[in-house]
Amino acid sequence: MKSTLKHLLAKGGPFIGLILVIVLFSQPTETREFFLTYHNFKIIFTQTVIVAIGAIAMTMIIVSGGIDLSAGSSIAFTSVVGALLIQREFGTIPTVILVLLAGAIIGLVNGTMIAALRMPPFIVTLGTMSMIRGAGKWRADNQTVNYEGSPINQWMTTADPAGYALPPGVWVAIGLATVTAVVLKNTVFGRHVFALGSNEATARLCGLPTVRLKIMIYALAGGFFGLAGLFQLSRLRQGDPTVAVGLELDIIAAVIIGGASLSGGVGTILGSMIGALIMAVLRNGSQQMGWPTYFQEIIIGLVIIVAVFLDRLRQGKQT
Repeated sequence: MKSTLKHLLAKGGPFIGLILVIVLFSQPTETREFFLTYHNFKIIFTQTVIVAIGAIAMTMIIVSGGIDLSAGSSIAFTSVVGALLIQREFGTIPTVILVLLAGAIIGLVNGTMIAALRMPPFIVTLGTMSMIRGAGKWRADNQTVNYEGSPINQWMTTADPAGYALPPGVWVAIGLATVTAVVLKNTVFGRHVFALGSNEATARLCGLPTVRLKIMIYALAGGFFGLAGLFQLSRLRQGDPTVAVGLELDIIAAVIIGGASLSGGVGTILGSMIGALIMAVLRNGSQQMGWPTYFQEIIIGLVIIVAVFLDRLRQGKQT
């Protein structure tokens, strides 16, 4: 009975956390009238898209035993690239392809330095975080990049804001999460990702191409960050090299809250999506409560610490 309860908490922890957060914000008189309405959850789902797509990428990286602190800068940079391409009258499809490619190249550079040069992912991505942010400001002339209009602008909105239809971005995030979850669970590539994160030395001795695998993971994740950059562009309707500062912390928090381990080898896409929803609900509820931004940041910081602490407890019990 006790072991069953522990197993249930380990598997259903993110769901329980989400329910608790929803209950927390649905009780106060300030939020009771609007918080549990469909239209508020439509807002929450839309606000979750960028973090959710980033969390899908970060789940692969963290499960493989890595980390990427340059995610926020990559999202800002690729949003600038997209805005510049639209400004130069590139079509929607070429813009999407080139932005995804730009994100993948950033991931490729990160992965190569980490895997081939055997450098710590924390240090490498801490350095590229600053470099990519600076490159974005350089390409944008240190200002926002505006353009006339693009079909990409409709990705985060619906024709009728008061209607019940969800924006395309929500469905893209759900579809991408589903495909990635299937790949990680049911393919050789997915098994290799988990093996790499569980014990890299053992994976190498078993014949896995660990260097190539790391580079592939970071490049693929970079493409996902590029897609998140496109949705950032759609949300703001301009390229802004100063946005998404600290967004990588929200993304990493979503993955850890969702049950992934910073030690690698453990994590699920579903858990990360629930973690991203928890982050969005926290911000939405805090705003409705009228709490200042700094208080929201304190709460999210505490949530991250608690999530990592619980992960350490779980890892300690397994060893």
